[in-house]
This record gives sequence, structure tokens and C-alpha cells, in this order.
Amino acid sequence: MSRHISKSKSKALYLYKKAAAFAIQKLSLSAAQLRTSATRASCTDSEEISEGEDWYASHIIQDKDLLRKSLHNSGTGLHVLDLVNRGSLEADRTLYNKLLNRCTQMGRIQQARIVHAHILTSHFKDDLPIHNTILNMYVKCGSLEDARNLFDQMPCKDLVTWTALISGYSQYDRPQDALVLFPQMLLRGLEPNQFTLSSLFKAAGAVSDDNNKHGRQLHAYCLKYGFDTNVYVGTSLVDMYARWGHMDESQLIFDSLETKNEVSWNALIAGHARKAQGEHALRLFWKMLREGFKPTHFTYSSVFTACASAGSMEQGKWVHAHMIKSGAKLVAFVGNTLLDMYAKSGSIEDAKKVFDRLVRQDIVSWNSMLTGYAQHGLGQETVQRFEEMLRIGIQPNDITFLCVLTACSHAGLLDEGQYYFDLMKSYNIEPQISHYVTIVDLLGRAGLLDRAEKFIREMPIEPTAAVWGALLGACRMHKNIDLGAYAAERVFELDPHDSGPHVLLSNIYASAGRLSDAARVRKLMKDCGVKKEPACSWVEIENAVHMFVANDDAHPQRVEILQMWETISGKIKEIGYVPDTSHVLFFVDQQEREVKLQYHSEKLALAFALLNTTPGSTIRIKKNIRVCGDCHSAIKYVSKVEGREIIVRDTNRFHHFRDGSCSCRDYW
Repeated sequence: MSRHISKSKSKALYLYKKAAAFAIQKLSLSAAQLRTSATRASCTDSEEISEGEDWYASHIIQDKDLLRKSLHNSGTGLHVLDLVNRGSLEADRTLYNKLLNRCTQMGRIQQARIVHAHILTSHFKDDLPIHNTILNMYVKCGSLEDARNLFDQMPCKDLVTWTALISGYSQYDRPQDALVLFPQMLLRGLEPNQFTLSSLFKAAGAVSDDNNKHGRQLHAYCLKYGFDTNVYVGTSLVDMYARWGHMDESQLIFDSLETKNEVSWNALIAGHARKAQGEHALRLFWKMLREGFKPTHFTYSSVFTACASAGSMEQGKWVHAHMIKSGAKLVAFVGNTLLDMYAKSGSIEDAKKVFDRLVRQDIVSWNSMLTGYAQHGLGQETVQRFEEMLRIGIQPNDITFLCVLTACSHAGLLDEGQYYFDLMKSYNIEPQISHYVTIVDLLGRAGLLDRAEKFIREMPIEPTAAVWGALLGACRMHKNIDLGAYAAERVFELDPHDSGPHVLLSNIYASAGRLSDAARVRKLMKDCGVKKEPACSWVEIENAVHMFVANDDAHPQRVEILQMWETISGKIKEIGYVPDTSHVLFFVDQQEREVKLQYHSEKLALAFALLNTTPGSTIRIKKNIRVCGDCHSAIKYVSKVEGREIIVRDTNRFHHFRDGSCSCRDYW
């Protein structure tokens, strides 16, 4: 009798100690400490250990332990479900919802499938709310195939079911699949709600079909049933038309909204930013502030993108200051757009400061910084940054290598460029056409035109107009007329409507004095309906953007601007500047050619900046096409006589003019 009582006390003491041990685990005691506690309890009976765990689990289960693995190979895969199978826990709706929500929060797709399989063996196997939760979990974990399989197998579906799958397809770039589901849903007698329609408009905005018929039909449905007044649906409509580039319609819908929120403003601002309509985006931003709405990270990101496209650094700095004042942190995506804004506005130093202050530097941050260095012609700095990125364990992608190869091309780093091109294979990255373009440009820059042509012919993929265009640019620089004409013919075949190659070939002929051939190319452009994009340059001074075209006579300071350029032109001629009239195709005498050169848009913008900025300050000019050869030469001399740094951004790169030289080394 005493031995029986003693044994019962011993077991009770063990269970007490085991429960205490689990309580200690709750206070973050390590697994090693748990083993020590168990040893001190002097217990060796495995059945008693299991009984102790079951007793504790049935009383206390922390969220962090919900996805704990099975203790034995014969288990379900999850310890909690093992306890359910042993009868230690009751499998109720609350437990399954907790497990599914935990899988969703942690993105644990394998554990999610285990929970799903267990539910199918329970009395909840046909429970619609539980199935909707599973479907939503698969969608949010990005497993759309699992979500679709469950959807097809569900005997009963409600609006939540259809909306969850439509939302998943919309969010994960499968817009057509989302749009196909809508008429099927209607045929089953279900009517959409604001969440269904918002997801459908997002999908429609990503699809380019005939006259955007899907989106317009959805819009008509909203008008018919009165959904257009709903702020969420209305905001999605604003975003859809903005993504199509139909900003007038997007603005009309925005103006008609009875209630607006920050997302409504963001949709419209982002639309203008995507279309490089910086002034529109900035005006909306100021209006948003005046009407009392608080900008979000998405607002700032769109505005910085708009400033980057326009090169409006002063405006961008003001918005940056506003963001700091509001207390917003430099989280990855907004920090990346801010970095990009400074780099594209000509201040690589400010871009570097932003990069160093980012809360977290992801691959997009590194790519943005590398792109900035490459565009500014800082080849060595790009290579050093790339090597640093590899040392700290950031995995490069195809964009990373494109940045590095572009930098090597712009800086003339032939050996390094070829090395990094070969290195792509080590990271299982297949070169795309853009990577081949940079190698052709790299070889062409080095004057290795025959090697560049051979490289093109041996490419494993069909060369595009961009590839032959890179060779054409090299031929222009090295005055190889025959190969240039051949490359131009290939470009004309592949992309007959691009004016750039026609202009390049015309310039090649003009530089060689073959004006008749140059005129023939210009006539070919006219006959084919190819129009050269009108050149314009702009400069930002005191938060105002001043734009100029060639022979501009519309600016209020036109007289002072022309007088300033005549003065500057005289100074630079004294130290060696000779106008390069080879690109002027008019059959006129030398003096008239020189006159036509003097009023190019970038020269007028430079003269205006010299008039309206303090001596010694940096001048930043933007141009919509490639800077012309004569203007490039003239600006080098101006930087020397005026003692100024002049930064010119054209379509290819940044040119930093200092003390009579340019960062591009006269190859651009």
C-alpha cells in the first residue's frame, strides 16, 4: 500500500515538475535547459513524458508553438495536430483558424498543406468558412495553383470565395485569369462587392486589349449599379485609367469622387509620375497637402519618381525635407526612389548619402546606386561597389550585371566588362539582349569594331535593332563609314520608325563630307514618315523650370540670353574652340553654318543659367535627346573659362564638364 502511494506521489511530482519545465519554456528557456530540467526530475519513462506534454498543451499553447514540428517521425508533421490525433486537444474552428492564420503570417506553405490535409479528415472538411480561410491563406502565400485546386474542388462557393481568388490573380500578375472569373461569378447569381470590383479594376489596368474593353465594361457595370460613388471602387477606377495612360479620364473620375482618401491621391499622382509628367504630379502633391491629406510612403515614392524624370532636384529636395519633417523613415522602396531622384538630377553625392542612411539596403537599393554610378561615368566606383555587394552576401540579379556592364562600357573598362559578362554564368543568370548591347558598345568604344561585329554574329540569340544600333554608334565615333552604313541598314530593317539611327548615319556621312549621302538619308526619313524628335533643353532655377528649343525667341530674357552666348562664344574661341559645322546639312557657306550652330537648345539653356546663377555654382542642364558634338565641345571650353562645373543629362548618360574636359572622355 505504501509503495502504491509512493509511486502515485512520484508520478504527481513528475507531472508537476514537467508542467513547471514547460512554464519555464514559455519564458524563453532554451532546449538545453529543458533537457536539464527533465534530468533533474529523474524521469526516464517516455510515456510519462508524452503525458506531461499533453497535459501542458491542453492547457497552454502559445502562438509561436503552433507550427512546431512533430516530435516523432510517425507524426503528422505538426506537434499540435499530433496532440489532436492523440485526443489531447480538441480540433475546433478556433484552433484551425489559429493554425491557418499563423501559416499566412509566416508564409509557411508546407505547414499550410499539412493543416489543410488534416482539416479534410475532420468534421470541418465541408465547412465553407474554413475553406475560404484556406483559400485566402494559399493566395497570400503566393501559391495560386493550390488556391485554384481548392477552388475547383469546393462543392459550395460564396462571394468571399470568388473574391479571394480574383484578388490573388490580380495581385500576382495574372490579370486575365482574374477577369475571366467575373462573368462566371455573375452566371452563378452572385453580385460583386467593393473588394471584388477593386481587384478586377486592378487586373483590368494591367491588361492591354482592344480599346481596354474589359475595364470599360466593368466601369459601365459600376455606373449601372451605383458602385462608382464608393471611394474604394472609385479610387480603383482612377488607378485603372491612370495605368492605361488616360490621365484626362482618370482626373474626371477623381474629381467626381464625393469622398477621397490618401489612396485616391496616390493613384492620380502615380499615374502622372509614370508618364513622366513631373509638373502635374508636383501640383497634385501641393494640392493634396493644402486639402489636409497626409502623404504616405507611396505618395513620396511617386513624387520622387516624378522629380527624377524631370530632373527637378530643387523640388525633390523640398519634398525630401517635407518627408523628414513628417517623421517618415527611409524604408526600402521610398528610399530607393529618393536615391534614384538625386542620381538622375545630377547629384551622385546626395544619392550616396541616401544610400548610406537607408534602414535596409536590398538588391533594388544596390542596383539603384550602381545605376547612378554607371550613368555618371564612374566606372571604377561601380566595380568597387559591386565587389563590396558580393562580399556582404547580396545576390546579384540580371539588372545588377547590366548596371556593372554599362559602367564598364561608359568608363572604357574593357577587361573588367568582359570578366563580369562571363561571371553571369556563375550566378546562373542568362544574358539578355540588353547585356549583349553593352558588350557591343564596350568593344566599339575600344575601337574593336571587327570584334564587335563578330560578337554580334556569334550571339546565341537574334540581334535586335538595339544591338546593331550600338555598333552604328561606335562606327560614328571611329568614322567607319562602310561598317556604319551596314549596321544602319540592319537597324532600318528591324526598327524602321526609329529616327535615332537615321540621324546617326546622316551624321556619319556629314562628318566625312558626303553631304549628298547625308541628304539622301534625310530624304529617306521623310519618305518613310520618320520624324526626328525636336530637341529641347531645360534648366531648373529657383524651383522654376525654363525650357528652350533651337533658335528660341519666346523666352522673356531672349535678348540677354543671345548677348550672353555671343560673349561666351568669343571667349571660348580665344582659347581654341572651333565650331564643328560637319553636322549642319544645309548647303550654305561656312559662316551661315556657324550661325545655325550657335543657337542650339543646350547653348541657350547654358547662357540663361550663366545669367541667373551665382558665379562658381554648379549648372545642371537636361536634354531630351543626345547632346550634339559641337555643343559638347563648346561646353567643355565654357567650363574652363567660367570655372564652373556643368552637368548635362542627355538620353544616354550624364556629362560632367570640369576645367575643359568631360567625364565621358568624348565618347557618348
